[in-house]
Amino acid sequence: MIISRGFEDTERPLIADMYWQAFGGKLGSVMGPEARATAFIRDTLDPSHAICARSAEGEVLGVVGFKTYESALVNGDRHDMMRHYGTIGATWRGTLMSMLMSDVENQRFVIDGVFVRDTARGMGVGTRLLDAAASEARSRGYAEVRLDVIDTNTRARALYERCGFTALAAQNLGILRHVFGFRSATPMTRFV
Repeated sequence: MIISRGFEDTERPLIADMYWQAFGGKLGSVMGPEARATAFIRDTLDPSHAICARSAEGEVLGVVGFKTYESALVNGDRHDMMRHYGTIGATWRGTLMSMLMSDVENQRFVIDGVFVRDTARGMGVGTRLLDAAASEARSRGYAEVRLDVIDTNTRARALYERCGFTALAAQNLGILRHVFGFRSATPMTRFV
């Protein structure tokens, strides 16, 4: 398995599809329909905020994205939203998404999504990506990494715990649970 920063423009459609497979369940009611959402994701992916796992043949197996003050893995702004969803669609989607988005903080390096291709699950790809994110954090001078996991994603939470992440207090979505389909998100941290 090869771990490297960034990806090629030709890999955008595949990575956008993988992202949607991983996160479409929680984002679908806001960012859907799927074709429009994956087009938005494809167009706004920032390779400078991605670490990819590839097979020996170069096939993308998984991606971990991270967030900084400069950018994020999916880095669309209001203009990108309007281009894909129109003015009205961008307004209500942007408002709801801003309520869900986690912050960028100074104390910890923020992981902004980990996703693995269906055919590569159970091969240690997620673990390697989390370790790569921890290395990236260390190289940037951080002592700790943070990610958020939703209450319905027990498989991901188990992986994070196996990789040394510790849960902080869960953050309830309140009424937004009806929009996004989960009740809470739990921040988890790991020292690097």
